[in-house]
Amino acid sequence: MMANNLYQRENLRHLAKLGELAPAQQQAYENFSRTVMQEGVLTKKDKEIIAVAVAHATECPYCIDVHTRNAKKSGASLEELVEAVFVTAALEAGGAVTHSTHMQNALDQDANDTLYRRSNLKKLANLNQLIPNGFRAYSRFNTEATKEGKLNAKLKELIAVSIAHTTECPYCIDVHTKSAQRAGSTKEELSEAILVAAALLAGGAYAHMANLIESYGE
Repeated sequence: MMANNLYQRENLRHLAKLGELAPAQQQAYENFSRTVMQEGVLTKKDKEIIAVAVAHATECPYCIDVHTRNAKKSGASLEELVEAVFVTAALEAGGAVTHSTHMQNALDQDANDTLYRRSNLKKLANLNQLIPNGFRAYSRFNTEATKEGKLNAKLKELIAVSIAHTTECPYCIDVHTKSAQRAGSTKEELSEAILVAAALLAGGAYAHMANLIESYGE
């Protein structure tokens, strides 16, 4: 009998069936995920912290559970994980705020036909004029969430770049890649952080196949 609760840890037992249902894909996914999460230019701890942050962007409860436990085993504190997820929250908000430039362009008959231009960001100042209290509150939140704390500025910017690729916000990718470089991140570190995001995006779909199998068996 299928449970009424859509999210239960015991649903993950269904993932054992994937080796029979799609063996080649299952093996390739496991190799991808395992390889990406191995220690490289970023430590295992840093990668798991990034994974927890990305899991909150993909909103996969299975991924949050697994990677929170992995991060704890790797030495991450609860304070560090909470700070990482606040970076996620700030980037989610930032994606909406920066895309408000498209709303402004939509109302401007003379706006350029190119939807994504770096120069669009100049229009963010208009929000400060239209809704000054709200925009200043957002700006304070973004500054507080991304400043150095239990996590250093470099790791927070690597998290931000990972989240920006998860939310597919080109403005956020541009801004935070440059910020990460200023904080001392290398191309190799940025690349590893992005691959963690890729693995978590794939992992969200992978883990939810447990629900697919649970529902199919109803």
